[in-house]
Amino acid sequence: MANFFNFGRMKKGFYRVAKKYKWVFLSVSLPLILLFLTILGFSLFYRNRIFPGVYVVGIKASGMTTDELQTALIKAVVFPEKLVVFAKEKSFDLSLHEIGFGYDYDKTVKSAYSLYRSENFLLNFLYNLQSPFQKREVNLVINIDEEKLNEYLQVVSSQVAVEPIYPNVVYQEARVVVNKGVAGEDIDPKAIKKKLENKLSRRDYSRVELPLKNIDPTISDDEAGRLQERAEKLIGKTLNLSYEYTNIVLKEDDLFKLLDPHKSYNGENILEFTNKEVALKVNREPQNAVFQFENGKVIEFTPAKNGITVNTQLFKDQLIEKLTFLETSEEKTSTLNVPVQTAPPSITTEQVNNLGIKELLGSGVSTFRGSIPGRVFNIGHAASKLNGVLVPPGETLSFNSAVGEVSTLTGYKQAYIIKDGMTVLGDGGGVCQVSTTLFRAALNAGLPIEERRAHSYRVAYYEQNSAPGLDATVYAPTTDLKIKNDTPGHILVQTIFKPEEVTLIFEIYGTSDGRVATITKPVITSVSAPPEDLYIDDPTLPIGQIKQIDYKAWGAKVVFDYEVDRNGETIYEKKFVSNFRPWQAKFLRGTGPTN
Repeated sequence: MANFFNFGRMKKGFYRVAKKYKWVFLSVSLPLILLFLTILGFSLFYRNRIFPGVYVVGIKASGMTTDELQTALIKAVVFPEKLVVFAKEKSFDLSLHEIGFGYDYDKTVKSAYSLYRSENFLLNFLYNLQSPFQKREVNLVINIDEEKLNEYLQVVSSQVAVEPIYPNVVYQEARVVVNKGVAGEDIDPKAIKKKLENKLSRRDYSRVELPLKNIDPTISDDEAGRLQERAEKLIGKTLNLSYEYTNIVLKEDDLFKLLDPHKSYNGENILEFTNKEVALKVNREPQNAVFQFENGKVIEFTPAKNGITVNTQLFKDQLIEKLTFLETSEEKTSTLNVPVQTAPPSITTEQVNNLGIKELLGSGVSTFRGSIPGRVFNIGHAASKLNGVLVPPGETLSFNSAVGEVSTLTGYKQAYIIKDGMTVLGDGGGVCQVSTTLFRAALNAGLPIEERRAHSYRVAYYEQNSAPGLDATVYAPTTDLKIKNDTPGHILVQTIFKPEEVTLIFEIYGTSDGRVATITKPVITSVSAPPEDLYIDDPTLPIGQIKQIDYKAWGAKVVFDYEVDRNGETIYEKKFVSNFRPWQAKFLRGTGPTN
């Protein structure tokens, strides 16, 4: 009973408290309810509309749906066909169409609609409270084709820019000269694009001043001094770049261009050199084989060749290694075999014939700088007689038989030959350049040499890219070059005549049986001085006139060994001995009357 009365008293007390604070509760809750209902109504109304306070380039967008805003923008926004841009008091017309300019209304509308909307409910609530009381401007989203803009700016740059002069090293009058460089300036494409985007997004079509950037590659006196010291270490040094028949020789000035005043070597210059000089001469597309055989001779032959591409990164690394070696050592020269990547042809040499012509067995190269035009012509003419010659297995190739008669009747011109102990003009001068090159190809192919004779004296042509003693003279019918085909298939002789490069190349194709040829370096075992100059009286020349008709050459005995191995067994070996006589300089001395 006591508990019942206590509960009653508590209930009465609660009602008294509730009655006393009723107005306090209502004064707090009603505004919150009203605020909630207001925000709810606000959110429902603007669920698919842009919030208050949002303007797009001055156009009031609040309350609009995205479709309504896009329609309004398309009607309101009109832009000119061109802008006027200027730099250094020079003005240019910029066609907005040519740079792919346009407004992206879809993205612009989405940007305006996304204002005050996020995944965070609390932030959305705060945005909804603030949006009616603050103004937010949204710029137009624009599109510009950056590539087309850069093309246009290149034209402007050509009329505005001041080209900097980069530091460089040259070799002048036997001394190293370092030019420290000169600063220049040019337009700044990135800054220009940013400026254009800023103005156009605000519908500002006024004149645009193009930002310029300073380009200062100059180096200090200390840097110039260090660069000079490095360059001086490269004086008199060469770097040979080689791949197949391509040979590029870098001398002082070439090496100087690759030096960098700030670091070891100039990567940009190396890349430019790789692309413009090396890759241009080395790279090639895959070459499919072609083979046409008619009347016992191949009338058209194109060997299959892999496509070749210079391995740029590896070449750069190896080139820097070679440059460092030359710069830090006493060696005067170094050779770099250009690293490449290959791609196979779709038709191989083996697929286009059944004669066993599958692969390159060996090649020979010679150069003929300084030859008179008649000699150059004869070299090409004689080489063409050997191009496409097939030699069956077990047969011997005779140079004289393959070339045939050498005379003016067979198309040859007059050039210098050795005859009766003198150098005189004669039919077919230069044919020995061809026999010499074939001899070298046969050696590299590992073929037996059945007959070969060296020249009477050392001839400068045959030592331009070779040691002495690797020549072969011919003179029908007494002196021939004979090469035996002891391979399992036919061999095919191909000639490549490059008069513009004063180069002749022989290639021998066939079936490899695994043989490997070894040619020792020719050794000069003895030398003999040339006789005293000989003067011959000539009444056809006026008295006192001297005309040289022959040039002196030292005599020498040159020896090299030739060995051919297959599967560890020697199948052919021979010692080649060349006895070059000393050669006398001869002069005609005029004894005739003066005019």
